[in-house]
Amino acid sequence: MPRKKNGNGNGETKTPRKPKGPIKFQIQLNDEQKVAKQKILNNAITVLNGKAGSGKTLLACQVALDMLFRKEVKQIIITRPTVSKEEIGFLPGDLREKMEPWMQPIYSNFYQLYKKDKIDDVLSNGYVEIVPVAFMRGRTFLDSFIIVDEAQNCTHEQTEMIVSRLGIRSKMVICGDNQQVDLKQKQDSGFKFILSVSKKVKDMDSHTLQTNHRNSVVDALLNEYMELYNKTH
Repeated sequence: MPRKKNGNGNGETKTPRKPKGPIKFQIQLNDEQKVAKQKILNNAITVLNGKAGSGKTLLACQVALDMLFRKEVKQIIITRPTVSKEEIGFLPGDLREKMEPWMQPIYSNFYQLYKKDKIDDVLSNGYVEIVPVAFMRGRTFLDSFIIVDEAQNCTHEQTEMIVSRLGIRSKMVICGDNQQVDLKQKQDSGFKFILSVSKKVKDMDSHTLQTNHRNSVVDALLNEYMELYNKTH
């Protein structure tokens, strides 16, 4: 994986020192996010559940950056269900450019969390790799922090394939919301199952985030829609 080189005058490369104190992020976690972060740090796989605006992805990004800056992982892997491999091929640009519309929320979280120049450095020097779900098969991620975003739109088969990519000295955070399944057949979503087994499997856990971090009207409207869906399904 690429590394930014810092010369010491002798033609050698200096290894950046591991920070001694806490990383000073621009956004502070609330109490429930702190509890969820501790679960992420204590387990290999953590499932984050919560409604739109509950801060699932931002929390995953914060822990990923924290571990990267502390040299506890070597890279951040981002995956999410988007379009098929064939459809991606018709889009212009390289893989990062093709995935840009789907990755923008992740990048936005990174820039909200930390200094722009540092995030620019992280992205330009290869510390973040984008791997669409369709390209995950056959990979094994070592010394990595894997963020699976919008996991409610992964099928059972895709979810099984994704979790089996986890290598040693790596962590995975699976973010999803059962109320936002966009699959034609909602029962095909693998998120509900992976959430249910998270309390049964060793070195795995889950946490449901409750606090709305968006406009208060969003929470009220989502509750109304939930009532509607419960009446019609």
